[in-house]
Amino acid sequence: MTLRLVTEGPIARILIDRTDKRNAFNMAMWEALPELLAQAVADPKVRVLELRSATPGTAFCAGADIKELLANKDDAQWRAANQRQINLVQHELAQADLVTVAFVEGDCVGGGCGLAMACDLRIATARARFGITPAKLGLVYPLHDVKLLVDLVGPGQAKRLLYTGSLIEAHEALRIGLVEFVAEGSAELIEQLLAASSYSAQHTKRFVQRVLDGQAGDDPETLAIFAEAFTMPDFDEGTSAFVEKRKPEFGS
Repeated sequence: MTLRLVTEGPIARILIDRTDKRNAFNMAMWEALPELLAQAVADPKVRVLELRSATPGTAFCAGADIKELLANKDDAQWRAANQRQINLVQHELAQADLVTVAFVEGDCVGGGCGLAMACDLRIATARARFGITPAKLGLVYPLHDVKLLVDLVGPGQAKRLLYTGSLIEAHEALRIGLVEFVAEGSAELIEQLLAASSYSAQHTKRFVQRVLDGQAGDDPETLAIFAEAFTMPDFDEGTSAFVEKRKPEFGS
């Protein structure tokens, strides 16, 4: 299996397991990922989803399978289906009702970089490299993924990466905002995420997306969500823990 879901209590991991192809995604993998994501979202115990290579120290994802693309380059129907599936994966990953983390140890290129950008947070080891290379292939990066990139690094750095197709090292990715952390593991961040309220995180994720999509003020729906939080179990637990000077124990 080139993709698989592994769940350990509140943590779900989608493991990319095509090491011989540097974890490049083919059509079968783009088709499989939404179902694995849906399984993780539907599990009431799961609070954090991590996307990573199944083999430590290897490429996160070298992008789309270029040999497959070349084999089907004259098949307009296949190309359209492939693009639809890639867009579906990116949208569903970006909008998933879970906190999502990409852990990148090696190369994260093209469509692989798109997968990482669709996650909420990105951790890179010092050996990681990032690049978006359609300009080297005479292709155009999908608009949704361009927006993800611009939202993270701004238009100037996005243009640099897209126009040149060059690879950048982990600390450069950190400097421009493409990743949030350079670290040798993800356990510390995931522990921090699990210690916080998942109810709060899920709604905050939606609010952040509204801001990125141009909303600058509250509307009746956001005001209702803000007010409803005071009636939820996580508020009771959080305030009780604060008064009692202990760590809160939030449920799923």
